[in-house]
Amino acid sequence: MPIELDHLLVPARDKVAAARVLAGLLGVPWSDTGVGPFAPVFVNDGLTLDFDEWPAPIPRIHYCFRVSEAEFSAILARIEAAGIAYRSAVHGPVDMQVDTAHGGRIVYWNEPDGHQWEMLTVSYARR
Repeated sequence: MPIELDHLLVPARDKVAAARVLAGLLGVPWSDTGVGPFAPVFVNDGLTLDFDEWPAPIPRIHYCFRVSEAEFSAILARIEAAGIAYRSAVHGPVDMQVDTAHGGRIVYWNEPDGHQWEMLTVSYARR
């Protein structure tokens, strides 16, 4: 069996609110309760993000999702509808633009706990 990432812990001030927002943006199921103290977001059949409440300061973590072109468009539309600021560069200013320099589309946004989310259609890490 190949090695697969099964789940990741996502620290949050309010695990239920954070899980609800991400699941809504990605269009995936979630639950306010899970195994242990977690609020899981079921990203796909093999990966769960387990939101857990942590005291401040919350460590800033970068998470990246590779999606299809259709999923990218749908998720970006939900980000825009939610009024979430996004940008085309990992450390750049909020420019409400999509990066297309790597052979696909890439966008970044932050959530209230400071985590940085990235969504792309072509992996630049696996050329």
